Amino acid sequence: MKLSVIGCGYLGAVHAAAMASLGHEVVGIDVDEAKIAKLAAGETPFFEPGLPEILSAGIASGRLSFSTDIADAADADVHFIAVGTPQRRDGAGADLRFVDSSVESLLPHLKQGALVVGKSTVPVGTAARLAELVNPTGARLAWNPEFLREGFAVKDTIEPDRLVYGVAADTKDEDTAILDDVYASAISTGTPRIVTDYATAELVKVAANSFLATKISFINAMAEIAEVTGADVTQLADAIGHDARIGRRFLNAGVGFGGGCLPKDIRAFAARAEELGRGESVAFLKQVDEINLRRRQHLVDRVVDSFDGRVFGRRVAVLGLAFKPDSDDIRDSPALDVAVRLKGLGAEVVSHDPEAVPNARRLHPQLNYAESVDEALAGAEAVVVVTEWKQYRELDAAATAAKVARPVVFDGRNVLDPATWRAAGWTYTGMGR
Repeated sequence: MKLSVIGCGYLGAVHAAAMASLGHEVVGIDVDEAKIAKLAAGETPFFEPGLPEILSAGIASGRLSFSTDIADAADADVHFIAVGTPQRRDGAGADLRFVDSSVESLLPHLKQGALVVGKSTVPVGTAARLAELVNPTGARLAWNPEFLREGFAVKDTIEPDRLVYGVAADTKDEDTAILDDVYASAISTGTPRIVTDYATAELVKVAANSFLATKISFINAMAEIAEVTGADVTQLADAIGHDARIGRRFLNAGVGFGGGCLPKDIRAFAARAEELGRGESVAFLKQVDEINLRRRQHLVDRVVDSFDGRVFGRRVAVLGLAFKPDSDDIRDSPALDVAVRLKGLGAEVVSHDPEAVPNARRLHPQLNYAESVDEALAGAEAVVVVTEWKQYRELDAAATAAKVARPVVFDGRNVLDPATWRAAGWTYTGMGR
């Protein structure tokens, strides 16, 4: 099929390249000339495992192209809207300017029978509003939320764990058939498919993110209790995770969640619920957000306490800047936030991350950045692990102790073995352990 993808940020670039890898003819559209030039040259503007390979292959095959001119999308049968919906600067709600402008720019170029498919995470009610703009052109609107995990985005696009189609009742069969053609590869392998209305499709994404955020904040709340009772939250999570109704995934206590989705999505969901007169239904999300944010300060406090409250001038190695491993995304990153807070207290912070240093340096040039883990560790009086990159998880405790001035480690993600590190002479502090 001929597809267009409007918006070539994280979601859009991955979707465009993945669709081309499945055999579709795809054009990616974005107003950012520098980004489009990079993508057209086969260069990825962000780090995502597997993306460089399918991007280059798509361009070489002639099935994938990029443009800043939305008129180049006119021949497409299906147009995916994949622009960002960040948190508004004046409140907690979602900023829909990019979604609205994308659809409005596309309207003059829609051909009869084309399908506009929203993938952006939006407040419930957005699709119905946009459909009123699209329908008079002879095109139609559907909503198809994405469920990508950074670090696994290529796999999640090509082999999704489910497909959700939000379609209009009067064109349900026709629109479903079109989307089935787009996702024929996934459907052929038995991927579950839910065909529903606009509102349900919009709610699926924010409900899923809200549940995951709640699960993470729940175990972090348990970590707070564990720390004052002497319990081990990791063993607690193992024990309750064996209950099939609960499950072990996303029950990892630590410094909390971040990124470009969970934090802003739960805030936007709560804000939309208030607008709908049902704020009390998701009032708990404010507590979820508060628990998450205070975990960052809690870790900072533990580091400061290890210096008897006097952290000024003390050298602290912060390992990790991205909000999660296998990504260079620093949006709302707990790791970067911890580094900035420690620096603000006067600590000599030296940070390292395998991929996120360039992004962090642009946003926070006041921090010191190391080119290697050894450089970050040299002379450190405290080591703080805040992103669970494999190379940090696999650090040799004894060898690492020889590189620092003071063997004190704070495991912000509970990924190190306490017994091993303590046996190597370290003062180990985990989160809720």
